[in-house]
Amino acid sequence: MSPTGECIRFISHEGKRILFVDFSKCSAQEVEKISRIVPDYVTIQARGSVLILTDFTGASFDNEALRTMKESAVFDKPFVKKSALIGTETLPEKFYEQLKTFSGRELPIFKTREEALSWLIEE
Repeated sequence: MSPTGECIRFISHEGKRILFVDFSKCSAQEVEKISRIVPDYVTIQARGSVLILTDFTGASFDNEALRTMKESAVFDKPFVKKSALIGTETLPEKFYEQLKTFSGRELPIFKTREEALSWLIEE
């Protein structure tokens, strides 16, 4: 999959706009490329308004992909209201912990897309 609008797009769930970041089945290099593009979508929105659902199903990671993800998460933070993760089975625990610590963001993991979407739209 190429890092285009297919990987990063706004979806609607119960009338709420959610930014869907799809890393599923991406190589570490694709994860890195997509991570670099995410702020372009987030930082043009109102501060504290963006709901993000990230799908890591079957994605691969390396140190460079993690570094880029951490940088994007920090850069995006002022614009993000809530983030939810799904498909984190291939995301190493230490990478997840580093991402949370470095970004200073709550990044809960959900078993299903529906659970994540329901949590994201809760006020």
